[in-house]
Amino acid sequence: MTVRNVADELALRELVARYADAVCRRDAAAWGATWAADGEWRIMGQIVQGRDEIVALWERFMAGIPQVIQIPHEGLIEIDGARASLRWYVTEQGKLSDGSALVMTGVYLDECVKEDDVWLFAKRVFHSLYSGPPDLSADFRPLPAELVKEFAGR
Repeated sequence: MTVRNVADELALRELVARYADAVCRRDAAAWGATWAADGEWRIMGQIVQGRDEIVALWERFMAGIPQVIQIPHEGLIEIDGARASLRWYVTEQGKLSDGSALVMTGVYLDECVKEDDVWLFAKRVFHSLYSGPPDLSADFRPLPAELVKEFAGR
C-alpha cells in the first residue's frame, strides 16, 4: 500500500464518520455534504438520485426518528484511483415518533468518488440485516443474492 493509498483510506474512513456524525446531530447540510451532486441512494426499497433528492428523503426518514445514534463499525475499502468501493456495517439505536425503540443493524455497499481532492459517496446501497426490538427477537435478514453478486470481492 502506498502512502497515497493510506491517506485515501483515512479520508474514506473519515467520510463514513462524518456521515454518521451528521446523522447523530441531525445536520442535513453536513450529511448532504458527504454526497456527490449526482449521487444515488438505495434504501428500504427506494432509489433516489441527486444530492437534493437524497437529502429530502433523509429528512423525511429523520422526521419519524426524533432520537437516533448511528454507530459505524469497521469496514472494507478498495481504492482504484479516484474511485473506491466500501462495505460498511452500521448499527442504529433510537426512538421512533411513537416512543418505541429502534434497533437496526445493516450494511452499506458504497461506491465513492474523489472530486476536487475530497471523497464523496457516489452510490450507497443499504440493506437492513436486523430491524426490531432491542432484545433481537425479530428475524434477521441475509444479504440478498443480487447484492452479494453485485459487490462480490469487496
